[in-house]
Amino acid sequence: MWRRWKSSWLPRPLPIHALLNAAPGLQHEVRRSGPWAWCGTATDSGVGVTVRMTAPEGFINQLFVATGNEAHLTTALPQAGPGQPSTLRQWAKREHFTSEEALYEKAGLQYIVPELREGLGEIELAAEHKIPILLQDSDLRGSLHNHSTYSDGSHSLRQMATFLRDAGYEYLGICDHSQAAHYANGLGPERVRQQQREIDELNAELAPFRIFKGIEADILGDGSLDYDEALRDSFDFIVASIHSNLKMDEARATERLLRAIANPHTTMLGHPTGRLLLRRAGYPIDFKAVIDACAQHQVIIEINANPWRLDLDWRWVRYALAQGVQLSINPDAHHTSGYADMRYGVLAGRKGMLTKKMTFNAKSVDEAAAYFAARKVKL
Repeated sequence: MWRRWKSSWLPRPLPIHALLNAAPGLQHEVRRSGPWAWCGTATDSGVGVTVRMTAPEGFINQLFVATGNEAHLTTALPQAGPGQPSTLRQWAKREHFTSEEALYEKAGLQYIVPELREGLGEIELAAEHKIPILLQDSDLRGSLHNHSTYSDGSHSLRQMATFLRDAGYEYLGICDHSQAAHYANGLGPERVRQQQREIDELNAELAPFRIFKGIEADILGDGSLDYDEALRDSFDFIVASIHSNLKMDEARATERLLRAIANPHTTMLGHPTGRLLLRRAGYPIDFKAVIDACAQHQVIIEINANPWRLDLDWRWVRYALAQGVQLSINPDAHHTSGYADMRYGVLAGRKGMLTKKMTFNAKSVDEAAAYFAARKVKL
């Protein structure tokens, strides 16, 4: 059935409403819905669901308006000419587009990917064609910060390595928990040495794939790192993370992190705020002070790609890049399926304009090995 609606001849959307009303797992909310929007909730999770309907010729415009936030859509266009729309929203209302790329081109802008549509200066950068090529999944060459059955992981060191190798990666950084994390079966000194002997054997067998000897060393209450100096010297790299005494004010948490960052054994800072999304708020920190310290001491910051963490938050990625700090997309994988979480870290990094050049685990195995070796020489 066809009906005249808003000055256009369009098919009535009622059959789509009926399909959604009958779909299992969805609860319709009549008061929030309209002829061109079905609103409801997913019954299992309570998550809100909105399905918008449009005619085919209006699909791109509707998709575009629903993607960018209000600030992105209403930022004044630097190059708007006389009589032309002055915002992207006005361009979307003025004519139908066959692609989002065409809309940005008409507005005189470099194409802005959906991840960047936040109204945080991307319009001005696009007007000058200065938005860089962003990191892609295919740029990643290795995976760092992963756990095995030596601590609290579900798969053996061999399984973690061969799975990653067979997925096309060049290296694995194994970072089981240190001894202070007794609740996670943290490794005492003898078990560290046992694991490192197994790594040597596996590296001889799996070459050119390589396992780097790492550890997730607990940052203790006073900001020092777990283990004595001699044992820390045995690792290729160290991810320093806080797991205990999480109820800190900003001054204490920041000072604890700053001391750990200044430790010459710290290669990388793990999940800086310790947050668990929808479960636990992170401890407050002075982000600028922490990032500045990482720049000073050449410490990499991880974007912990576990979807419960996504820590470092994307809002601080651009500041870290401006200070010359490298970031690493780390899945914090405790089983082989956890490697897939790197996808979320890539997306978070892209929102902060992360590039391949500034992503540590986009380096080749030889480049990563050289970087770790150079830091160890300084010790």
